[in-house]
Amino acid sequence: MALSTPERPGAGEWVPERPSLPKLREAAPACRGCELWRDATQVVFSAGRAAAPLMLVGEQPGDREDLEGTPFVGPAGGLLADAVDRAGLAREDLYLTNAVKHFRHHIAPRGKRRIHDKPDTVHIEACRPWLLAEIQVVAPQLVVCLGATAGRAVLGRPVRIGAERGRVMDAELGRVLITTHPSSVLRLRGKDGFEDAFTALVADLTVAGAELRRPR
Repeated sequence: MALSTPERPGAGEWVPERPSLPKLREAAPACRGCELWRDATQVVFSAGRAAAPLMLVGEQPGDREDLEGTPFVGPAGGLLADAVDRAGLAREDLYLTNAVKHFRHHIAPRGKRRIHDKPDTVHIEACRPWLLAEIQVVAPQLVVCLGATAGRAVLGRPVRIGAERGRVMDAELGRVLITTHPSSVLRLRGKDGFEDAFTALVADLTVAGAELRRPR
């Protein structure tokens, strides 16, 4: 676990002591748990209702999400929505969030285009108190980790997508399924391998749906 520093004290002091979803969403914009807030337009917290049975955790907001303040509204979010529909999941059953709540990026050398930068482990650790509070409040039947960053945030360890994807596992925070991030599938659009990658994502989400229907 990364050690706290003055630049990255961690989000813990900003997370409400007795969290509820409205309290978390109200408190998050004030978070200074790491330096990423400085260059982001705003915090991007979550979408969905408390008590949603399925929590989907991504990496971080992208450019569109940072501008609009809502997760998964960009191109990768559109692909995820298609996969969710193909898997037969009800959108009202989903709670959407990210491991890191601010957009990490740099400006292209020529022009003003903002280029996505993958968050480091220190950013995942600094932001993790928000995710832990969300899981506590929503109490989903299943958490789906979209990509390795989300997997690390949820499980507290490195994950290997190829070796661990597509099966439900018991973890300290509850039942978890790991799959790929839709952005990695999106990068294949128009290339060999896209259909296979999209089908594999749908298959993993179908497993998630079956878990929701499993008798308790």
